Amino acid sequence: MSETVFKQVNYTLSSLVDSIELGNIGLPDIQRPFVWKNAKVRDLFDSMYRGYPVGYLLFWQNALSEGVRTIGLDKKQRAPGLLIVDGQQRLTSLYAVVKRIPVTRANFQKEQIRIAFNPLQEKFEVTDAAIERDKSYIPDISILWSKDTDMFEVVDNYLSELKKSREVTSEEEKKIKKSISKLQNLLSFPFTALELSPEIGEEDVADVFVRINSKGTPLNQSDFILTLMSVFWDEGRSQLEQFCRDARQPSIKGPSPFNYFIKPEPDQMLRVCVGLGFKRARLQYIYSLLRGKDLDTGQFSDERRVAQFEILKKAQERVLNLQYWHDFMHCLRYAGFRSDKMISSRNTLLFSYVLYLMGRTEYKVEEFRLRRVIARWFFMASLTGRYTSSPESALEFDLARFREVKDAEQFVSILERACELAMPEDFWTITLPNDLATSSPQSPSLFAYHAALVLIEAKALFSNQKVADFLDHVSQGTKSGVERHHLFPRAYLSKIGITEKRDINQIANYTLVEWGDNIKISDQSPAEYLSTFKTRFGRDELNQMYQWHALPENWEQMQYREFLEARRVLIARVIQKAYQILTAEKKGEIAQTSVSIDKMVETGESTYIEFKSTLRMNLHTGVKDPKMELAVLKTIAGFLNTHGGTLMIGISDDGTVLGIAGEGFENEDKMSLHLVNLIKDRMGPIFLPFIHIRFEDYKDNRVMIVECTKAKSPVYVKDGTIERFYIRTGPSTSELTASQIQDYIKQRFSP
Repeated sequence: MSETVFKQVNYTLSSLVDSIELGNIGLPDIQRPFVWKNAKVRDLFDSMYRGYPVGYLLFWQNALSEGVRTIGLDKKQRAPGLLIVDGQQRLTSLYAVVKRIPVTRANFQKEQIRIAFNPLQEKFEVTDAAIERDKSYIPDISILWSKDTDMFEVVDNYLSELKKSREVTSEEEKKIKKSISKLQNLLSFPFTALELSPEIGEEDVADVFVRINSKGTPLNQSDFILTLMSVFWDEGRSQLEQFCRDARQPSIKGPSPFNYFIKPEPDQMLRVCVGLGFKRARLQYIYSLLRGKDLDTGQFSDERRVAQFEILKKAQERVLNLQYWHDFMHCLRYAGFRSDKMISSRNTLLFSYVLYLMGRTEYKVEEFRLRRVIARWFFMASLTGRYTSSPESALEFDLARFREVKDAEQFVSILERACELAMPEDFWTITLPNDLATSSPQSPSLFAYHAALVLIEAKALFSNQKVADFLDHVSQGTKSGVERHHLFPRAYLSKIGITEKRDINQIANYTLVEWGDNIKISDQSPAEYLSTFKTRFGRDELNQMYQWHALPENWEQMQYREFLEARRVLIARVIQKAYQILTAEKKGEIAQTSVSIDKMVETGESTYIEFKSTLRMNLHTGVKDPKMELAVLKTIAGFLNTHGGTLMIGISDDGTVLGIAGEGFENEDKMSLHLVNLIKDRMGPIFLPFIHIRFEDYKDNRVMIVECTKAKSPVYVKDGTIERFYIRTGPSTSELTASQIQDYIKQRFSP
């Protein structure tokens, strides 16, 4: 016969309640959310009264049951020798009713479980107002097990009240006394428990639970750790749960963790604590460490357990710090996000909080700088779905980056480099447009676009009010301030034969409009309703609105599928432009992006602005000329190596608009791709995140705008076999000599 990993132990209800009260059985605090409905508690007592079996209990023997110390203040007389694996709801029900202790529901509201009993009918009910008035019921059976209760007095009081409403025969009186006595004697009801050996691990315990309880909720690593907290640091678990409870609704008494982004659960906040304290995302080994287990020898140690809990305790102090919590929320707002309706992944939010706390409390990154880099990280992680698939593995990989980090500069540099690697130029031009080809209302790319509209201070389509104003939680009416509007209305698409929801509800067919305008548009075709709304604005205002909302020129006349494809590319550019705002170190570095072409041409060439007549065509010979391309690359490199700036192609040195029609490209995408390839080949692809290309109308011509932000490393331009180094010197671009390059790089790029 094979050796078993459990033993059978018999209890009575009385001994179970006493063991819980003494702390030998580790029942989690009665204040934790209780999921059983009262009717199920009623049925449990009814089954016990009738002598039916009510299932066995599954305990796990604690490897450290003798002489162990708990952490913090605790009412328990000793650390539990048994941890509950299965049967917690039953034990909570029994303990709460027998001891008359309120439970806490999932909404964190306290409730006294009141079970009524009719001695004549031997019937149990959940107490309500009708039962309360019915004198045939004892409204709360808990009174039978109170230490202060005199059973004779209970029976006499019950009979006295019952006789006021009806006659009671002597036979009925005997039955009443017998039934009440039988109920009171449930303290002797037998229970069978299986106690698992302390030698088996938590994975084996979870496996046992699943095998014997197919209808139960599967156990996970956080369940075990929270149970350990109940055993050795109950105060800490209570703090976690109180924090989550307070985060669910606004406080009228003072500071609280309430916010509009997340209502966290205790196990989620526990993950943040573990990530911060142990720099681990996988909980697989943390449970064993907190039990005081040496992973090499397999031996348990009380001292080791206390030391590991101290690490967790210090981490939790930071995690639950209200000032840190709300300062982190400012990072999300800085990234353009405004509420939980824009959050596609709670893991992304919580894991970003881990990094924020590391930067603030361990590497002492200045708050101004930290907010920017965490906002950038959150935007990137949300948009790319970094923590959507295998979140533990992804965070474990990210946390591993910081194990050798010594200071703030290294910390920030690692985050920024990871962002650059996650979103190279082909992400913006290929990956993101493809990701936008979806009808999912929870798409990360959709939420990133809405955040982008906030960042670039865009107004809602056909509105004079900013998108950010509508998304903020200032007030709420029967309708939202803005609604997602089908640019090609559903009814109109149906008329032209497009009826599939997936086609109609494409992200590229949605934009944000005021709800009143959405009603006015109804099922009109784009050409019909656009003529009405255009009258609200001038040409420049409409052009700006078209850029914000990624609308191609003459979009209302386009074929639907052609429109979707074109708009996805433009949405990706809007998101990229917004992300550029988060990458700029100083506000001045992005100021030029919001200046109109008219204003830049009027100002003329400067340190930050330069005009080029052409990208590749020699206007004197009328043929393609590599010298023209080199001139463009020189200017871009000069901007990157200095303070950033804007290059405008299609405008001559004196400000005369020439346009780009003579460049000979099939379309603007081909022209943009040509410049991107030039940059990749002759400057390097790592600098593409600092370069942003777009096209705009100017005086009946199209011009190419190349916006550059300050690069973080030196940029060279290949000219044949020679690498040249350029900087901006006033309104011109200058090449430096070898000795000048060395001095300049020391001054410009040194940490």
